[in-house]
Formats: sequence, C-alpha cells, structure tokens
Amino acid sequence: MDKSQKREVSKLATVQKWGNSLGVRIPQKTALSHGVTNGSVVEIVDTEEGILLRPKKKKLTLEDLLAQTKGKTPPSEVDFGRPEGRELL
Repeated sequence: MDKSQKREVSKLATVQKWGNSLGVRIPQKTALSHGVTNGSVVEIVDTEEGILLRPKKKKLTLEDLLAQTKGKTPPSEVDFGRPEGRELL
C-alpha cells in the first residue's frame, strides 16, 4: 500500500470523565503503531466529521540526530574528476 492509499481502521472506545475533562483510552496496538506512549503529546483537531487525534511529531534536535549516527561511519569522499564547466570550488 503506497502513501496515496489511506488505511483506516475503525475501533470503538468509551468516553469517560477524567477530572473536569473527558478522556478516551487508546488501544495499545493502535498507540504503538503510531508511536504514541504514555506522556506523548497529541494534537486534537475539531473537524466537520468529528474529532481527530493526531500524534505531534517531536522536533529532533541536532543532539538527537547525532545520537542516531553512533557507530556509523560517514561515506568516503568520491572523486568526480576535474571541473568541466563553471563550478565553484
């Protein structure tokens, strides 16, 4: 299935009172498949069709990105030969 085809799975949940608000429990399998864990931030979108919960993507810091590269060596330089046109060096 490519990205142009949207996969929708319908599940039922019960809305329950939580303090002065209302809450919905997200099934574990659904949460895990979308990277939602305890403490995750989700965006609540009020649409004409209903309420949409969407995981808020964490903005990665440079430190996060560099941590993902541990143990990996950068590719070696590739010699493309002498400049052919008006390339800037």
